Amino acid sequence: MDIKKELIEGIIQEIIKFLCEDKDYDIEKSMDIVYNSQIFVKLSDVETGLYIESPSYVYELLKDELHDGVIIQKEQ
Repeated sequence: MDIKKELIEGIIQEIIKFLCEDKDYDIEKSMDIVYNSQIFVKLSDVETGLYIESPSYVYELLKDELHDGVIIQKEQ
């Protein structure tokens, strides 16, 4: 596996964990949310560069998507 895919998998694992902890969702629900999100699509596309961001940053984007229905990437 190449390093980019490893980074993506690591972020996915972390945001699933964050959902379980923050929202008290079980793992299946958390996985369903993540794997069916636009964030997952963007994260899986290495051209976006999202894989170099921290898991907490990507999780904040996921929360925005879940709350607002859109992804709004904030300026850093």
